[in-house]
Amino acid sequence: MALITETNQQYYQGAQPFLIPTTAAGQIFTTTFNTDLVFGSYDPTDTNYALNNFKLYFSATGLPGDWVEYTSAYTVANNAITITGSLNQNEYLVVQLKTLSGGQYGNQDAFGNTVEENYGGYEYIKLNDAIDNFMIGYVGDGKILQKVKKSDVLFFAKRSLQEFSYDTLKSIHSQELTVPASLSVALPQDYVNYVKISRIDELGVKRPLYPVNNLTINPYSLPVQDAAGVPVQDNFGNNIQGTSVTEDRFKNANLSLLNLDFLYNSDEFAYWWYLYGYDGFYNTGGVYGLDPQYANPNGWYSINNREGKISFSNQLVDHIVVIEYISDGLGTDLDTKIPKLAEDALYASILYNIVATRSGQQEYMVQRLKKDRTAKLRNAKIRLSNIKLDEIVQVMRGKSKWIKH
Repeated sequence: MALITETNQQYYQGAQPFLIPTTAAGQIFTTTFNTDLVFGSYDPTDTNYALNNFKLYFSATGLPGDWVEYTSAYTVANNAITITGSLNQNEYLVVQLKTLSGGQYGNQDAFGNTVEENYGGYEYIKLNDAIDNFMIGYVGDGKILQKVKKSDVLFFAKRSLQEFSYDTLKSIHSQELTVPASLSVALPQDYVNYVKISRIDELGVKRPLYPVNNLTINPYSLPVQDAAGVPVQDNFGNNIQGTSVTEDRFKNANLSLLNLDFLYNSDEFAYWWYLYGYDGFYNTGGVYGLDPQYANPNGWYSINNREGKISFSNQLVDHIVVIEYISDGLGTDLDTKIPKLAEDALYASILYNIVATRSGQQEYMVQRLKKDRTAKLRNAKIRLSNIKLDEIVQVMRGKSKWIKH
C-alpha cells in the first residue's frame, strides 16, 4: 500500500543531488520527493519566481561553500526539471525544497516550510490515493461492485471525510493571532466550529478564554429606526443597517465591574451597588456572590456571525491568542490527507453509501455494509484516540482530590 521512497537526505534536508552526466543541452532531472515541485519561473526577477517551492544549485566540486544558485532557463513538468542550456559534465546539481533553515546550499536562502510540511507525512494517505485504492480493491469483475463511476466514489469519499472530521479524525486546526484594536479577527477560511480559544501569557502558557454566553450578544440584524421605532428602508425596500450599540458598549465597558470589583469612588460605588441589587440604603438583598461563569480574569470571546469574525473583550487588545477550531477535512480539496488508521473505515463508508443509494439492492446487503461501516468507524475512533497509559496514571495520581461543584 505504501513504501518509503525518499532517502534520509530528501526527507530531513529536502535536498536531492544529481551528477551531471554530459554537457548536452536539454538534460532532464526527475525528482523523487513525496512533495510535488511547484514551478512559477526560473527568473528571480519575475514575480512568479516566489511561487517556486524549491531552488536549484550547482557546483563544480560538490563541496560546502561552492554552491551557486542556478537561474538559467529551465522548465518543470511532472517533477521533471528540463535544463534548457548546457551544463558541465561531472559537475553537481541539487534540488533544494524550501525549508525553515534555508537549506544547506548556496547562501542558505531557500526559506519556506515545504520540507517541514512533509514531516510525519507517512502517517497519512492522500484522498486521491485512497480513491485509486478503492477502485482497485472494490470495483471490477468478481468484486462487490461490478461497475461504478469514479465521480461517485469521489463524492462519497468527500462526504465520508467530512463526517469523519467532526468526531473521528484529527481535524482540529489552530491559528496564532494578535488581537487588534478593533477587538475582532476574521474566522479561519476552513472554519466549521471552534474547539477552544486561549490567551498566551508571557511564559507561553495557554490561559483559557470563555464565550460570553448570556453576558452579551452580537446582534445579527441592526435596522435603523425612525422616531416611532419602525425600521427604515432604502430605495430598494431593504432595511437600512446601522451599527451595534450593544457591541460598542461591551467594547468600552469596565469589565472589572462584572466581578463586583467596585472602584473606590463613592458615587460610582453607590451606583453599581444599587444596580446590582441593593436598595438605596445599601441594605443587602440582590447580590449573593460571584457568578462562576463570569469569574474569568483571562477575558471573553464571541462568534460574530454577522461579520464572520471572532470578537474579544477589551482587556485582550494586543494580546496573543490561539484559536483551535474544527475543519471539515476538505480545506485543500483532493490533497487532503487521511490518517492510515482510519483508511479502512473510509473504504467501508464509501462502499456502504454507494450500495445504499443504488436501486434494486438487497436490504440484507445494505444492512451488512452498514454494520461493517459502523464497526470500522468505531475502531478508527479507538485507534485515533491516542490514549497512553502513563498519561492516564499521571492524571489519576490526583484521584484523592475532591471535585467541587
